[in-house]
Amino acid sequence: MASGNSTRVTEFIFVGLKYHLKLQVILFLLVLFFYFINMMGNLGMIILIRVDARLHTPMYFFLSHLSFVDMSFSSTVAPKMLGDFFKERKTISFMGCALQQWFFGLFVTIECFLLAPMAYDRYVAVCNPLLYSIEMSQKRCNQLVAIPYAAGFINTMIHSTIAFRLPFCGPSVINHFFCDIFPLLSLICADTSINELLVFVIAGIFGVFSGLIILVSYIYILTDILRIHSAEGRRKAFSTCSSHLTAVTILYRTLFFIYVRPNSSCSMDTNKLVSVFYTSVTPMLNPLIYSLRNKEVKDAIHRTIAKRKFCIRT
Repeated sequence: MASGNSTRVTEFIFVGLKYHLKLQVILFLLVLFFYFINMMGNLGMIILIRVDARLHTPMYFFLSHLSFVDMSFSSTVAPKMLGDFFKERKTISFMGCALQQWFFGLFVTIECFLLAPMAYDRYVAVCNPLLYSIEMSQKRCNQLVAIPYAAGFINTMIHSTIAFRLPFCGPSVINHFFCDIFPLLSLICADTSINELLVFVIAGIFGVFSGLIILVSYIYILTDILRIHSAEGRRKAFSTCSSHLTAVTILYRTLFFIYVRPNSSCSMDTNKLVSVFYTSVTPMLNPLIYSLRNKEVKDAIHRTIAKRKFCIRT
């Protein structure tokens, strides 16, 4: 791996989140709480969708995959971050860092892409309800959900393979709490302009493609909703989309702040705090958004609880 002034790197050291002890304890407890709610909420959503036959629809098929991705996405970062919180020396092996970066890139890309077929599903449900069962057949749903996984695999293979084949300089200190791509590139003893361009171009292509599908879908949905004469009809139509639209807004705004804005506009400490938000808080919010804002999910929860009570009594 090494040549010239480069050294063979066997491990990386995280700078982590360095604050005074009281603030670190508070932050640790918050991240632990968010991770617990994330795992319980998303796992509960997957089980609920599986056991309630009324939720065996395309919308909840995609939602179950979103819950799985949220659990996996957060689990690539949160357990290691929690374990390192109060360690003086926060290390990760070279292979461990490569795997963390690989899985992180995989699940972030899948999540961004998965929101596109969910938007298309809402478009068909609102604008072509009579053709919904045909347009969103099981075969079509499987095809639509396979695309985000394929895109995630391609994206992370390109970035991780190229980055970790280059020589790293010592000291191998990552100014972050996980192996994110840009802090890693700053440690490479070679010209990384091609890598940075690839990150920008591929993320741009994938992000624009996914974003355009979502945008066009919601333009058609909004146009169709505005044609509905009754206020109650408009409210019902919009309520089917509000949960997904909220999830899209939260994720895209956070990722835009980290990866699209100019690097000089905020400090690295601010970047790390925002990273805590989208690796710990955002995955936790999705099951809450879909359960609190969705009548079908609330009804399914009540039915499951009622069935459980009946089984206990009998």
